[in-house]
Amino acid sequence: MKKNKFDNILFISTITLAIFGIIMIYSASFIWAEYKFNNPYKFVISQGLFFIISLIIIYIINKLNIDFLKEKANLILLICFILLIIVLIPGIGTIRNGSRSWFGIGGLGIQPSEFSKIGLIIYISKYLESNNRIMKNIKKGVFPILLIIGIFFLLIMLEPDFGTAMVITLTLIVIIFTSGVKISFFTNIALVGILGIVVLIIIAPYRMARIVSFLNPWSDPLGSGFQIIQSLYAIGPGGLLGQGFLKSRQKSFYLPEPQTDFIFSIISEEFGILGVIIVCTLFFIIFYRCIKISLRQTNLFKKYLTFGLSFGIIIQAILNLSVVIGLIPVTGVTLPFLSYGGSSLLVSMISIGIILNISKK
Repeated sequence: MKKNKFDNILFISTITLAIFGIIMIYSASFIWAEYKFNNPYKFVISQGLFFIISLIIIYIINKLNIDFLKEKANLILLICFILLIIVLIPGIGTIRNGSRSWFGIGGLGIQPSEFSKIGLIIYISKYLESNNRIMKNIKKGVFPILLIIGIFFLLIMLEPDFGTAMVITLTLIVIIFTSGVKISFFTNIALVGILGIVVLIIIAPYRMARIVSFLNPWSDPLGSGFQIIQSLYAIGPGGLLGQGFLKSRQKSFYLPEPQTDFIFSIISEEFGILGVIIVCTLFFIIFYRCIKISLRQTNLFKKYLTFGLSFGIIIQAILNLSVVIGLIPVTGVTLPFLSYGGSSLLVSMISIGIILNISKK
């Protein structure tokens, strides 16, 4: 089969969003970085480094035969599993914001749960291709996958990292749905999932506090409701064109660490509705191109893989944006390509790199 160039529209949209993310990380973080590290460029330099690394990885991925991922799917999943166990060991895993989710490498942090997202998608794509004929048999086809998802979900919740665990679970459920499993099965899974979420909320007081603050942020305006209140204060004054680049007020020690989960609030404040439309349009283009590439594939592994990576990005983006505007409780997930976080950026860019490789065929 003749090789073609990869999807240029997808590549340009992704790079544009990532570069804009680096610019906004500087805008959102320079005051906090100057105060905490005496270096206003602390966060933007780190994110820029990860961006360069991600471009190199995309280049390498596009030189590979994508079947290599299928051949090594079991090994990739095993490595992710081992890393999730190791990060829980005191003295090895680094605690940030109450979660033991990172490995500290110099001044940088690597989050194994983020990379597990790709590992699970690769493995389940291979599984669905190999077992396509028995997927309608819940006992033989679906339960083995659910067992694996459950093990990884448990390990990530032990950190704890509820947001990442939810993104991974929702993404994998969507992939399984495309394999032809009966809808009644997903109805039952949804009921079990709701029950499980209720239990997780009850056993963790801080999650209950987030639910209460979601329903009424002003019930604890200086505690659990503080972030969402400050986020809405940032979005509100944005207007049509915003306050102007670097002119956000909420990043001045009002909205905590605005360069991470709530960077969209700063984008809204500085660039207004116009900035929101541009960001959402870029996300739509990326998702549309990814799904289009997936639908073109005749190879089931590549179809499932592209579909899963696409939904992994868009589900995470939707969850983040929903939190920022107060539609759902705070989950702690980053906004792909835009939020500060090396692991998040690498995983998002690697996902696009794999999809770009597949798009060449």
